[in-house]
Amino acid sequence: MKKHYLALDLQDDPELIAQYKEYHAPGNVWPEVLQSLRDSGVVDMEIHLTGNRLFMVLEVDDTFDMERKARMDADNHKVQEWEELMMKFQKLLPWAQDGQKWVPMERVFKL
Repeated sequence: MKKHYLALDLQDDPELIAQYKEYHAPGNVWPEVLQSLRDSGVVDMEIHLTGNRLFMVLEVDDTFDMERKARMDADNHKVQEWEELMMKFQKLLPWAQDGQKWVPMERVFKL
């Protein structure tokens, strides 16, 4: 299994951060979004928060492809609705490319 590590910021607003965390609490992520992740080859996913910075860890199977996932998301009305809702809370990283939300992280050390 392969892992992908990505980063994204939230708006620096404690109320918005609390709301974002509530949307991601167990049982609150929309089932269509979870199914979309599974259908794309995501086996496990974690999002961690420090301050207003998010870190995502995706564990994926051999069928996963980031571009394919993007196409699947674009064709899924409920995923697009979720992403639009989440943009209320999220703030793109200054170095993100046009249209890029979650930015891949570079490994700089491994024991």
